[in-house]
Amino acid sequence: MSSPPDYRLLPGIASPRDLDGLSRDELLALTDEIRRALIGVMRQRPAHFASNLGVVELCVALHKVFDSPRDRIIWDTGHQIYPHKLLTGRFAEFDTIRERGGLMGYPNPAESEHDLFMTGHAGASVSTVLGLKAGDDLARAIDGDPRDRKSVAVIGDGALPSGIVFEAMNNAAELKKDLLVVLNDNKMGICPRVGGLATYLDQARSAPFYNGLKRDVSWLLNRLPVVGDSVEQVLAQAKDAVKTFLHGGMLFEEMGLRYIGPVDGHDLPGLIDKLTMVREVSGPVLLHVLTEKGKGFDPAVENPVKFHSPGPFDTDDDGCVVSIKTGSGGAAYTNLVSESLADAMTSDERVAVLTAAMCAGNKLEKIRDDFPERFFDVGICEGHAVAFAGGMAKAGLKPVVDIYSTFLQRSFDQIFQEVALQNLPVVFTLDRAGLVGPDGPTHHGMFDLSYMRTFPNMTVMAPGDAADVGPMLRFALAANGPTSLRYPKCVAEAVERVPAPIEQGKAEVYSWGEDGVFLVCGAQFADAVRAADRLREEDGLEFGVVNMRFVKPVDADVVERALAECGRVITVEENSVAGGFGAAVLEAAAVRGLDASKIKIVALPDAFVEHGGRDELLASCGLDEDGLYEAARDTAGVAVPANL
Repeated sequence: MSSPPDYRLLPGIASPRDLDGLSRDELLALTDEIRRALIGVMRQRPAHFASNLGVVELCVALHKVFDSPRDRIIWDTGHQIYPHKLLTGRFAEFDTIRERGGLMGYPNPAESEHDLFMTGHAGASVSTVLGLKAGDDLARAIDGDPRDRKSVAVIGDGALPSGIVFEAMNNAAELKKDLLVVLNDNKMGICPRVGGLATYLDQARSAPFYNGLKRDVSWLLNRLPVVGDSVEQVLAQAKDAVKTFLHGGMLFEEMGLRYIGPVDGHDLPGLIDKLTMVREVSGPVLLHVLTEKGKGFDPAVENPVKFHSPGPFDTDDDGCVVSIKTGSGGAAYTNLVSESLADAMTSDERVAVLTAAMCAGNKLEKIRDDFPERFFDVGICEGHAVAFAGGMAKAGLKPVVDIYSTFLQRSFDQIFQEVALQNLPVVFTLDRAGLVGPDGPTHHGMFDLSYMRTFPNMTVMAPGDAADVGPMLRFALAANGPTSLRYPKCVAEAVERVPAPIEQGKAEVYSWGEDGVFLVCGAQFADAVRAADRLREEDGLEFGVVNMRFVKPVDADVVERALAECGRVITVEENSVAGGFGAAVLEAAAVRGLDASKIKIVALPDAFVEHGGRDELLASCGLDEDGLYEAARDTAGVAVPANL
């Protein structure tokens, strides 16, 4: 990143240990430089914005007090990692963040020894840090290393309700390992936090500072005047009252973690003092830190939901946002699904929608406002969302679990046990299926076709274009068993045709070709049509296109006809090649005893795909118009010109 004169300190930070030579005034100045660097980059491209602005002081304080990478620091969810990257020697590359080949927008061990895990899903930080601590202690005993290693998990209040967090805290209390959990409480996930734990944290926010010394409670209780026959009852009530007055962290204290806080997350000297204190505390500790999402940029403070991950924006001389640049025109699949859900809820009062802290991402705000009694945001608790939906379906409702493909992976067992095994009519609408672009491998929805088709009773679908969305959702809601409908994060194209009706396990034949056929699963339908047109016009090859629609049950009749009549068969899917749609076609051919040697699978590789623009990633995987065109030419044995 360029170093204009106002970046006096950041260019000199090659590692967190460079903070040791800075005065407290210089550290404060450094926080200003970090925020200027964040705002500068985020004017240029979509990025996680408000969350990073909110943790600047916390990040500086952690790296000032702890010795990374010897001390273990894991940032839960990981999208607030930008200040950490600036403090760990990546300032010069910072303007490449979220670009293909540049810095990842999440922690990445390949970039730096200070990034321990590639964290992109919420809740696992306490477990992994506890595991690191247990492993470090064992290794230390084996190696005879006299130096201890500290372990710190930084987790947000939005991620805190995840079940795995409480599993980890329960285990930490038993192991009594020296572990620090920093609770970054900004009253937000992407949207405002929800649930009973959110209410509890709101109460804790207003409680006086408490340093976890239980003797304070005992001291006060021993001085309470209690007389009469109801001594035991009054004492119990007084004990609860005193605990509540002293602090709001009794939940964590009772679980075996020493609670300290709440503390101001933007008071850098105070944070350094508190972290220095807790560094020496034995056993598991939770430090409750209050921060403000968007701190330092007024528009983000005023609207943290809008500025969670905005598009590039411009500001006027007063710092007011004058425009946020949006993507290309046309309705996105997400919007079409949301509109179709709203229509279904209007016409059928048994339809309900559940999401896991993704109301804004899934464009469900209008549904939330128009149908509050049938909209359920359960927080970042995907397994609970699916089991909850199973219960609703058993009661006769028609629940729709609207969730990102990558996050639905967290509820695999509940899909199996509480939905598929019971053969309950739960609809899964999987947003962000396929490649999501700059968010990278933690967020690509590469595996849902593979894992959803493993379940008996499950119907697995993918709309080929905009015209499929509404009819496919209506079909799913009318089904007697579980259904999965997946769609990418992009504008939904519309292939000109009269769409065939949606029928169980039936593909839509757009065209046939004697030289070959594209069997397309999902949004590459339009690309395949264009590729087929080019093959006809430029190479004289007749390739057909079939919008397969169903992955399970796959249309075996179409597969058989394609192999019999079309010479070459190219399956197309925006899913991992392992176990996906192409595999389903091969299985269908094998069951019917057909020669599958003419089948070519075009899919995402059996590897984790890097971050970058969605279009450029699709092109690199051969899943755009050019890639399909070249795949067909290759199967047809057309020579590639020497100048290409």
